[in-house]
Order: sequence, then C-alpha cells, then structure tokens
Amino acid sequence: MPTEKKVAVVEEIRTRLSEADSAMLTEYRGLTVTQLAELRAALRPAGTEYKVFKNRLAKLAVEGSGLSDLLPMLEGPVAIAFVKGDAVIAAKALRDFGRTNPALVLKGGLMDERLLTAADLAALADVLPRDVLLARLAGGFQAPLTKAAGLFQAFTRNFAYGIKAYADQRVAAGETAEAPTPDATESESDAERAPADGVPPAAASEAVEEVAAANDAADESTSNEESN
Repeated sequence: MPTEKKVAVVEEIRTRLSEADSAMLTEYRGLTVTQLAELRAALRPAGTEYKVFKNRLAKLAVEGSGLSDLLPMLEGPVAIAFVKGDAVIAAKALRDFGRTNPALVLKGGLMDERLLTAADLAALADVLPRDVLLARLAGGFQAPLTKAAGLFQAFTRNFAYGIKAYADQRVAAGETAEAPTPDATESESDAERAPADGVPPAAASEAVEEVAAANDAADESTSNEESN
C-alpha cells in the first residue's frame, strides 16, 4: 500500500507536468552533487526546475496523466527539467552543460502534449531564442521602410535639381527668371485705380495725373533718343 508521502510525490509530479510549458527528461548517472547544483543554476534563468524522482513514482504520475509515451524514457537514474517559459533556452542550457559534462544525457520530453525525442531536444537547442528571432523580424520590417525613405529623399533631391536646371535653361534662352503673378499685377492695378484709405479723392486724382505725366515724359524722351 502506497504511503501518504509517496502519494504526495506522485501528485507533485503530475501537477508539475500539467503546469509546465514543457518537460525534458535526462539521465544524470555519474554527475556529482556539485555538478547537479551547477546544472540547476544554469537552468534557473530559463525558468526551469530540475528535479530527481524515483522512477516508480514518476511512472505512476505519468500513467495517471495519460502520458504513457514517456514511460520508456523512465529507465535508469532520470531527472526531469520542468520548463515554464522558452523551451529553446532550457534546451540550450542542457545541451551546453552536456558538452562539458558528458555524463548528462538527453532522453526526450514533452512540449504542448507533443512527445519529444532526444533528437528533437538537440534540434530545439539549435533554434535561435525568441527575443533574437523577434529582433531579426523587426529588423526585416524596418529595412524596407529605411530603403523607401532613402529612395523618397533621392527623388525629391533629384526633382529639385531638375527644376533648377530647367529654370536656368529658360533664363539662358532670354526669359526672365521671375514673372509677376496675376495676383500681383491685379493688386498693382487695383492700387492705381483705388485711392488709399483716408486719402481724399482729389489728392488721389492729382497723384494719378502726376504718374501719367511722368510716364508721358519718359515715353517722349525715349522717342527722341530713337529718332536721333
């Protein structure tokens, strides 16, 4: 008959499996207590807890959770890494630790109720972390925008150069660089026709006559010069 303590352990394993985003099973035969402590510390930043359970109790928990596919992996001294977060980071931490500590062997695991083999864990460790992928994705979106902005600036700059060259060509052909606008001409005509505010009509008439006389004198002087 199972003791109350064993029942509690089975329930703990079952709860951890249901709450974890993924679980990774490893064989730790040959690792020292110090090395296990180092592995736990390496997995902590990945939101991962590394726990050692008796296989018989782990098998009861796995069977009770409907995860019978994990049973063949529960042979030998097995520890389970319960991951809450990015499984890629946890897989990398296990892979990197195993490179310097060959006694650690990846056996497989579970992610989103999908069975993972040892090869799956190795492939998962080669995937770029989520934050790196997002940064590259953001950079990919930004590159076309930057290129478009550069093309737009080049277009406006070349367009301005084209307008200036066209204006220079017109001036070289004998045309004036600037011509009075219809509004300006119309305003000048209105100024000649209409007296300024506060000026008596008689004074305005005299001013107009003086301007006309001056224009006639200028025309007569020009005619005399041409006849001479």
